[in-house]
Amino acid sequence: MTQSIPVCIGVGCQRGTALSTLEDAVDAILAELGPVEVRCIVSHQRKAEEPALLALARKRGWVLQCFPSEQLAAVAVPNPCARVGVEVGTPSVAEAAALLAAGSSELLVEKRRHVGADGKGATLAVARCR
Repeated sequence: MTQSIPVCIGVGCQRGTALSTLEDAVDAILAELGPVEVRCIVSHQRKAEEPALLALARKRGWVLQCFPSEQLAAVAVPNPCARVGVEVGTPSVAEAAALLAAGSSELLVEKRRHVGADGKGATLAVARCR
C-alpha cells in the first residue's frame, strides 16, 4: 500500500477567479503528485473571503488558512516576484504560504500559473508537510 504524502497547497489568484479555474489548477497538480493528503490550502490574508477559495475548501473538506504579508515576506522562496511584492507587500504568495503552513522548506511543486476558461489566473505551489 502506498503511503500518502501530507501537503499544503499555496494559492494566489486574481479577485473573482472562478471555482472551476481553481479546481482545474489543483486537479492538474494533484494528478502529477500521486497519492497525497491535502492538509490545507493557504493564501494571503486578502484572500480570506475570496468566494472561489472558500468554495474550494468547503467542497474538498480542506482547511483554508491565510497569512499576512509580513509573515509571507519572511519566507525564502525560489521564485520571488517583484510585481506581487508591489501589489500585496510580499514577493511570494503561493510558495511562501505553502512553505509556511507546511512548516517545511521542501516544495514538491514550485509556483505554477494556470489561466482558466474565465480568463483569470491562479498560481499554485505545493509543499510537503513536516
